[in-house]
Amino acid sequence: MWEQLGIASPDWAQLGQLSVRLVVACGLAAVLGLEREARGRQAGLRTHMLVALGSALFTAIPLQSGAASVGEIVKGITAGIGFLGAGAILKQESEKRISGITTAAGIWTTAGIGFAAGAGFIGSAIVATVLAWLILYPLDGLAEPLRDENPPSEESKPKQHA
Repeated sequence: MWEQLGIASPDWAQLGQLSVRLVVACGLAAVLGLEREARGRQAGLRTHMLVALGSALFTAIPLQSGAASVGEIVKGITAGIGFLGAGAILKQESEKRISGITTAAGIWTTAGIGFAAGAGFIGSAIVATVLAWLILYPLDGLAEPLRDENPPSEESKPKQHA
């Protein structure tokens, strides 16, 4: 049947391996995306899952086909994620602050988790997900008391001399 369509018969083992890697990437990204979604932050569940899925897919297919080196894959993924991360970072001139840095870092980390899962390093992807979750969730609670709700004005900051 496949030959009649001009398509090579699928390698079911390879398809199964790819499916597991993509599902793992999406599942791990969902852990981080749910945390962001629950806090009402930018880039929630779907964004994290799509970033990981894309990274895993762009990693697994070239590796399975032998079409690209790992270095080329990493360069391509990081360039694309850089655009997403830059879009998440906003400079709020009226408040003299920058927001979205953690969102951008989370997107970048999620891409790395997707890359690891897509390359078959499932254990590494799991460890990275656990560490990222610890950084985003419990560590944020520990840092809360340290945050200053009223940062000093420009006039009260010490002057820097060139």
